[in-house]
Amino acid sequence: MYAKRIRGQMSESMLTAVFIILSGGLQDSYTYLCRGKVFANAQTGNIVLLSAYLFDGEWSHCARYFVPVLAFMLGIFVAECVHRHYKYMERVHWRTMQRLHWRQLVVLGEVLLLFVVGFLPQSQNLLANAIVSFSCAMQVQAFRKVNGYAFASTMCIGNMRSGTEALCAYFHTRDIAILHKALTYFGVIVLFALGAGFGALLTNVFSVRAIWFSCALLTISFFMMFIKETEAK
Repeated sequence: MYAKRIRGQMSESMLTAVFIILSGGLQDSYTYLCRGKVFANAQTGNIVLLSAYLFDGEWSHCARYFVPVLAFMLGIFVAECVHRHYKYMERVHWRTMQRLHWRQLVVLGEVLLLFVVGFLPQSQNLLANAIVSFSCAMQVQAFRKVNGYAFASTMCIGNMRSGTEALCAYFHTRDIAILHKALTYFGVIVLFALGAGFGALLTNVFSVRAIWFSCALLTISFFMMFIKETEAK
C-alpha cells in the first residue's frame, strides 16, 4: 500500500509563524520605545490616544497617532491587492526554481520597508511609524491562519479570546483537538510577548537600527516558505 501524502501551505505552518509572530512583537515595542510611544500594531491604542489629545485640544500630538492609523489601513488595502493579483500567478525564484507564494511577496516588501526604517533618524519618527504600521498591516492581512486556526500575528486580543474560548470548550468536552487549539493560541501570545521583550532589549542597545532584527526574522520566514510541507498518511 502506498502512503498518501497531503500537501499543505508552509506559509500557514506554526514553524513559519514563529518568526512572523516574533517580528510582530518586536515591531510594536520598537515603535513605542524608540519612535515616540506610538503603537505599530495596536491601532486601538493609537485611536484612544488620538481621541484623548484631540478632545484635550493638543493638536500637535494628533498627527503622531492619526498617520499610523491611516498607514495601517493602506497596508491592509495593498496586501489584499497583492493577494488578488498574484494568487493565481506563478513566480519563479531564479535559484531554487520554485513557485513564489504571494505571501512571500508581502514578506519581501516588509523586509525592504523595515530596512529603510533603520536608516531614519528619530527626527523622522512620523514617517518611520507610518512605514512600520503599513508593514504590520500587510503582515496581519497576509498571515491569518496557523495550523488551520484563524489568528493575528501582530496583536493579542483576538488570540486571547479564541484561546480562552477553546480552553473553556475543552473543559466541557475533554476533546484533545480543542485543547491543542487553545494551546496554539496561547503559544502565539507567548511568542508575541517574547518578541516584544527582545525588541525592548535590542532597542536599548541598537536604537533605531533594532528594527533590522525584525528584517532578519522575516527573511527566515521568507526562505522557509520555499519548503513544501507534507504529511504522510
